[in-house]
Amino acid sequence: MKVVIVGSGPSGLVTCKSLLDAASPDFPFDPIILEQESDIGGTFRYRSYENAYLVSSKQLTCFSDFRLPFEHPDHLTLEEYVDYLRAYAKNFNLTKRINLQTKVVDISRDPSGGHVVSYVRRQSESSKWETVPQTIHAVYIALCTGLHVTPSVPTIDGIEHVIKPRENDERLQCSAFHSVEYKSRSQLAGRRVMILGSGETGLDLSYEAAKAGAKEVVLCSRSGFLSFPKALNDFSMLGIKFESKRPVPIDTLITNLAETAYVHPWIAKSHIRWFISDFVIKRVLWLLTGTQAGCNQWVGELESARLGRAYVFLNKSHKAMPYINRPYRARPAWMDYISCYVEPPEDSPPVTNFTVDLAPFPSHFLPDGRAVFPMSKRKDAIRMAKRDVKPDTIIYATGYTQEFNFLDKDSGYKTPGDADIRNVAASGDESVGFIGFVRPGVGAIPPIAEMQSFFWISLIKGQVRRPLPPPHYHLLVKDSARIKYGVDHSTYMSTLARDIGAAPGLLELWRDHGTHVLLCYCFGAAFTSFYRLVGPFRSEVAPQVIKTEIWDTITRRGIVGNVIMGIVPMSFYATLNLMAWALEKLLQLVGGVVYS
Repeated sequence: MKVVIVGSGPSGLVTCKSLLDAASPDFPFDPIILEQESDIGGTFRYRSYENAYLVSSKQLTCFSDFRLPFEHPDHLTLEEYVDYLRAYAKNFNLTKRINLQTKVVDISRDPSGGHVVSYVRRQSESSKWETVPQTIHAVYIALCTGLHVTPSVPTIDGIEHVIKPRENDERLQCSAFHSVEYKSRSQLAGRRVMILGSGETGLDLSYEAAKAGAKEVVLCSRSGFLSFPKALNDFSMLGIKFESKRPVPIDTLITNLAETAYVHPWIAKSHIRWFISDFVIKRVLWLLTGTQAGCNQWVGELESARLGRAYVFLNKSHKAMPYINRPYRARPAWMDYISCYVEPPEDSPPVTNFTVDLAPFPSHFLPDGRAVFPMSKRKDAIRMAKRDVKPDTIIYATGYTQEFNFLDKDSGYKTPGDADIRNVAASGDESVGFIGFVRPGVGAIPPIAEMQSFFWISLIKGQVRRPLPPPHYHLLVKDSARIKYGVDHSTYMSTLARDIGAAPGLLELWRDHGTHVLLCYCFGAAFTSFYRLVGPFRSEVAPQVIKTEIWDTITRRGIVGNVIMGIVPMSFYATLNLMAWALEKLLQLVGGVVYS
């Protein structure tokens, strides 16, 4: 059964490996990867820049059965992660199945069944593509081209006034480019930089511009953002500083028991877990930092109706926040004495008294190149209304869009937005899988892609439970929202695991793996390794990973941390779920009706 995988990023590699592991006499999967670039790695290889780090931890991001050395730092550079992917491909003998410099130009239905994939090759990056395509027949197609491929560039009236040549002096030439073209700080040194977009890339480039010695940095945000560091740093209370030699990655904090495992359908449907945790986190943030907008975030806050884990992607590129906060942070010294969050030290040398100006998205540019910002009650809008901003470098950190021009229009193919079966496949066309096309609010795409590959393979084999329970994992967005592929990481992972019979029961865990693994499962986050303890993708490596690396992550929180972030929420949510279960049974007893 030939399976063509389009793309050799993390999603493509893990799908190939999962297919090989799942091959059987009834399903003799024979996967190959077609990759148009000259190397593997996808976005992490071709849309990277110097000083770029993953904001998701190695504990979460690494695949379940191929881990990094224990002593390796929690967060990798993009170069290190690409090296990890190369090692992964080599370790599992995937390299021989990867066809580089091979671009898919058409996928169509084969009248006799399956799909016909047409592709062209080239010898090197500088050579031309072949003019005559070659073809291959595939029983299954896995689209793993990723969310971050085609730059999205919005139209802004008058931007031609900014980028026009000035006085024929090359030193004064202005430029506008998408963040995909940014590679090093030298592009920003001595410039007046405007960054459009306040996602993680936008925040990252704001910091890079400050460190590069830019004359001015203006970061433009459409509707705000929710800022958190990728790892919790130190804090002080009553003048006593609480320091951690190994800060805890923020994406490893959410516990399993009663939040993702053993959750009553009513509780899941209501999303009450998300709302309660948002309520608590806001109060804790106010106590520690003086603001509820984010972690030590004094400007750029989201509207109250969208402020929380239920609605947005957490922005974990936090290094620029001290520069952004400077004009706005106002907290009495006595409150800082009672409690204070300590920002992690920045890279040397520090930039003193420099401000990254937050601003609304410009409505247009005037003929003299000045940006015009819409007025509102936002703090940054009021402040920037008094400023003349004439950038000479504009960076579109406005994200990406997905295009599937290679799918034959007459063949009726669906796209990821149509994947109504757990965002992995479309009903009636399960032979095409979409792997890696959701993004978690807090978490990482690679481990989700691994679970999606397990689900798709189970779907092909007819091993997914039916009917599928309703999905309660999507982030809550309006119908008019531009991005609708957001999911809650832990809820989505555990949902897929239950669908394929890979979510372990507590008694089963204790019987098969002992107390140590059971404790890790209850206190740990939704690591993929937990869903390889039982079920169709059971792995001999998983228990050891859990007892060592994941156990270290849990114990690193300390006793107080595990009480506050583990025992308290687990006890509360367990009580909530038990009450829902008891009420359901009572209603069934009285009315004889099954409620879902």
